[in-house]
Amino acid sequence: MTISIDNVTYAYRRWSSPVLVDFTYALPTGLTVLLGPNGAGKSTLLKLAAGTAHPARGTVTLDGTPSTARSYRRAVGWLPQHVQPVPQLTAREYVAYAGWLKGMTTGAAHTQAAAALDRVNLLEQADVKTHRLSGGQLRRLGVAATLVHDAQVLLLDEPTAGLDLQQRRAFRDVLTSLSGEVSILMSTHDVQDLAEEADHVTVLHAGRLVQTGTAEEFLVHTPPGTAPGRAAEGAYTILLDQVSGGAHIQ
Repeated sequence: MTISIDNVTYAYRRWSSPVLVDFTYALPTGLTVLLGPNGAGKSTLLKLAAGTAHPARGTVTLDGTPSTARSYRRAVGWLPQHVQPVPQLTAREYVAYAGWLKGMTTGAAHTQAAAALDRVNLLEQADVKTHRLSGGQLRRLGVAATLVHDAQVLLLDEPTAGLDLQQRRAFRDVLTSLSGEVSILMSTHDVQDLAEEADHVTVLHAGRLVQTGTAEEFLVHTPPGTAPGRAAEGAYTILLDQVSGGAHIQ
């Protein structure tokens, strides 16, 4: 399933400057990393794709279904930057509640919650209260909550922010295991987040698409002599330098 954003213009207030102007983008299948400095428009793009924000002009659709439709929201899972634990709920109850909010019956949500937790390697924590989960486990819990209602597209906003290296690695492994089943768009301002493991890379700067294509097409921009393990960082730096006159924002 493909989310298509066609000629979209969006501003947070009618009197403020638009964040996106005549913006067009189609989410490819697999895992796509959305790179860009702070203020590039990544969160805005994700909110539009999630159907939590609506453009002043243009359309957002999923295989032709508009983002305002209930079936659109059922097929798209949205994980914001911060996953808040609910102390009185276990991990399974939290995920089941997310399914119920999406229109599932109580019984179906409870049953599907176990399967969703298993997909993100959290089934052993099913009966643990959410406030006792680590930061990395909470992020995976958030992904399970987006999967419980059989979402076909996952939208993740800075999901690895604040995680240590081990937690980031575990989260990356979960995403790569899911990318064959659902389409994933994950925003980040940290180029180390999967840029070399992703199927596709999209780079935003000041509300404009700088680059979108396969990971291989992104890495072509890596300058000669780049140190091993720094290819993605080198490619990203070159792309931002080209659009910002050599003074890109970190």
